[in-house]
Amino acid sequence: MQYPYIKKAAPKGEPLILGIESSCDETAAAVIRGRTLLSDEIASSASVQALYGGVVPEIASRAHTDAVDLVVARALENAGVKKEQLDAVAVTYGAGLLGALLVGLSFAKGFAYALGIPLIGVDHIRGHLAAAYLEDETLRPPFMTLLASGGHTAIIHTVAETQFEVLGGTLDDAAGEAFDKVARVLSLPYPGGPHIEAAAREGKANIRLPRMLKGEGGYNFSYSGLKTAVINHCHTAQQRGEEVNKADVAASFQAAALDILVKKTVEAAKEKGVSTVTAGGGVIANGYLRENLSRACEEAGLRLVLPVRKHCTDNAAMIAAEGLVQYRAGNFSPLSLNARASIPLR
Repeated sequence: MQYPYIKKAAPKGEPLILGIESSCDETAAAVIRGRTLLSDEIASSASVQALYGGVVPEIASRAHTDAVDLVVARALENAGVKKEQLDAVAVTYGAGLLGALLVGLSFAKGFAYALGIPLIGVDHIRGHLAAAYLEDETLRPPFMTLLASGGHTAIIHTVAETQFEVLGGTLDDAAGEAFDKVARVLSLPYPGGPHIEAAAREGKANIRLPRMLKGEGGYNFSYSGLKTAVINHCHTAQQRGEEVNKADVAASFQAAALDILVKKTVEAAKEKGVSTVTAGGGVIANGYLRENLSRACEEAGLRLVLPVRKHCTDNAAMIAAEGLVQYRAGNFSPLSLNARASIPLR
């Protein structure tokens, strides 16, 4: 396919790529040269969204509009490069909030067109999978990836940089979604993940809760029953006039929600005969999960490549990293590319 807007020839060395992310409440920009991260900037409206107990799309879109130009300028400045030096612009086109996505995508289109360089539309989930490449420049497929975010939970066999196989996923709620819902039940602030983790440190996992599809369902997961069990536990205690120990509930929920992710990821790596495990998505920032996944991989003789915490939550560095993968494969996007609220995990 021909892209008439592209005027700049592909570089002989490692390309210089600007990544832009605006799928939810983070306006982010990053610059990479090859797999080397040169800058990583984020402007967040999370503190404003917390006032409403979740993300308000209109507020998020307006925040992106106000911030995107400044964030991109800051990323270029801190990377020590001029926009004319860029070889491509990678931008999230889905999945996410449509209004928010359109801000970043529209900005990236104009940027790419003005510079005559390729536009690379990036699937947000593939971005999470690519975050591990920034952590270890020697990382090469095949490897097993645990994806755990607000919208997706899956175990993925990465066969090649542009090819992966989904071995299993959530049948209902995603892990991050369950954390947010349980946090609301416990009257903890948004976003729920960090607050559940903090509360769990003060509690004991002494409440019996269901473990989702522990011995069945292959590599699939289910969080709906676990969420309901937490709600029932809290309601029963309240009806009896008992005080709910939020720390114990948080610790018990966290263990039930995350232990099975660790177990099935290691099992999948062994079954497929891969020696390396990676992980991506906002839930991977959870300290309990990181510690237990590290321990399990070490015991199984598996190499674990974990992105730093800031590259687990939404960021532009991972979008640039996936942009590099698509750049090398020659997968560029037309200027007619549109934003998509959802993209099948494939």
